[in-house]
Amino acid sequence: MAAKSSLFFKSLSFARFYSIGLHRDAGRKLAALRTAMDNLDAFVVPSEDAHQSEYTAECDNRRAWISGFTGSAGCAVVTKNDAALFTDGRYFLQASKELDEKHWKLMKQGIPGVPTWQEYLKDLPPNSSIGIDPSVITMEEARQLDKELSLIGSKLVYVTENPVDQIRSTDRPSRPSEPIKVHPIQYAGKSVKSKLNELRKACENNSVIVSALDEIAWLLNLRGSDIHCSPVFFSYVIVTPQQATLYLQPSAKLSEQVKSHLKEAGVQLANYDQVLSDIRNLNQPFLIDPSATNMSICQAIGETNIRSKQGPSFISMAKAVKNESELNGMRNCHKRDAVALCKHFSWLSEALTAQKQTIRESEAADHLASMRQLDPTYIGLSFDTIAATGPNGAIIHYQPDPKNSAIINPRRIYLCDSGAQYIDGTTDVTRTYMFDGEPTEFQKRAFTRVLQCHIAVDQSVFPQGTTGYQLDSIARLPLWKDGLNFRHGVGHGVGAYLNVHEGPQGIGSRASYNTVPLQPGMVVTNEPGYYEDGQFGIRIENVLTVRRASTPYRFGNTDSLGFEHVTFVPIGRKLLEDGLLTPSDKLWINKYHQECRDVLEPLLDNKALSWLERETEPLR
Repeated sequence: MAAKSSLFFKSLSFARFYSIGLHRDAGRKLAALRTAMDNLDAFVVPSEDAHQSEYTAECDNRRAWISGFTGSAGCAVVTKNDAALFTDGRYFLQASKELDEKHWKLMKQGIPGVPTWQEYLKDLPPNSSIGIDPSVITMEEARQLDKELSLIGSKLVYVTENPVDQIRSTDRPSRPSEPIKVHPIQYAGKSVKSKLNELRKACENNSVIVSALDEIAWLLNLRGSDIHCSPVFFSYVIVTPQQATLYLQPSAKLSEQVKSHLKEAGVQLANYDQVLSDIRNLNQPFLIDPSATNMSICQAIGETNIRSKQGPSFISMAKAVKNESELNGMRNCHKRDAVALCKHFSWLSEALTAQKQTIRESEAADHLASMRQLDPTYIGLSFDTIAATGPNGAIIHYQPDPKNSAIINPRRIYLCDSGAQYIDGTTDVTRTYMFDGEPTEFQKRAFTRVLQCHIAVDQSVFPQGTTGYQLDSIARLPLWKDGLNFRHGVGHGVGAYLNVHEGPQGIGSRASYNTVPLQPGMVVTNEPGYYEDGQFGIRIENVLTVRRASTPYRFGNTDSLGFEHVTFVPIGRKLLEDGLLTPSDKLWINKYHQECRDVLEPLLDNKALSWLERETEPLR
């Protein structure tokens, strides 16, 4: 492994090894937590940290530590007698394997009759005191929950010290503080001064606090590595009409280049732990997004100084709509990433079929990482690789155990979902293959329907103002025709050398996706799937950019939009059911495969090129 990648991100193997220890001693941990809860009747442990991060540092993995469930989405509620873990359909199988069922109850959100964690709290006895750390719940969520609890005489109690941290004090890792680097302007496309000026203008000279780590990294053209697979660093930023202040940990490692970069942009430095007291001392109006700002910040601002803005913040929208430098970086890094993927799948196919090697899932994941590391602009993984053979593919966010992962069976469906961070962009791609033998008729039908869903999104043309929520049904229709479906979104936003999951845009049935129209320059994934529990999983994922589409008419004088795919990796032909494919489907597949050839042929060695040519042979 290259020195910079081993420094920048922990390996997949280490991350998985760490997670193994999280689901031990469930009873002991719960007993200790109940003692620390004092006069509370229940305590809520969300997944998020103080920055509302999707993926968190080990020191903030409170829900994972107390419950044993290591998925990225979920919420734990612990009462004096019960413990419940709430998560969505992406994680049902994973949670059922990781939870100690003697002490924990799995609550499958979205299943009829299963309450949300908020509804569960309202079902507790009246006049209950329900504790929560105010730094890990947003103002909007907290106020709504407190209002609903008050109807039964219960109340939300904000703890001054998180009891999970109290009982974990002996083995809680310290907060990471890795080196911070400047993100070059040739990839960022816009200077820090320009971004700050635009932010001040959008905020109408109100002060603003930026707490989302990827927003801070984007705003200041900086990158870090404090969170696994996410190029961010622990910080806050306060921007007033007169100045901008970056709050960093005292141990933060700043090079002279970073110091000069910040000084040139007029950004001052302060201590990370002083941010709340500085907000109180400022005693001035702050414009905030109640759905993205934690309650401890809002308490520091004070009720009279809060100026709420509904909808996504200026930074989240500006970050989501990539400029040309960012879009070009995304296009370029996906081409180089495709080279690594083709080299890997070529190797894996030959090793499993011609050489009859025994290869475990974790070994395949490590080989893929080694192929990516050959690129000099590679930084690290954008998430832990999902390398899943047979029934493991039905676990939507599966991670192979580096010590004892399954042996890849070439006669079973193999699903690989992986991505990387490059200095010019972020990748995320899923392919589903069968290397040997013959798939069943049902497997071929399911795969072909998933591909038709993928094609439907890729070819979509829609009027400006359309949301990803509105495209969700289009994306599922081929599967629905067969009475099939999948329990995750169709697509999520992707950062430009930032978080692999980025909002506010996406394609799916989340209500929030209906509030943000897709705009030219946005980047989303296209990843429909199908999962047969205990048997196999299928997912086909490309990254798309939103762009203007050419149409013969402009109804209502409105522009039309469509997508450009930037991922170029062959689709698994062995799993196709030719009889289900329409002439239009075949045309799309052949055109896509020709694009793969055009992009990759000059860049591949002979072995990978032979594999590419076989996999992209035109359909008749």
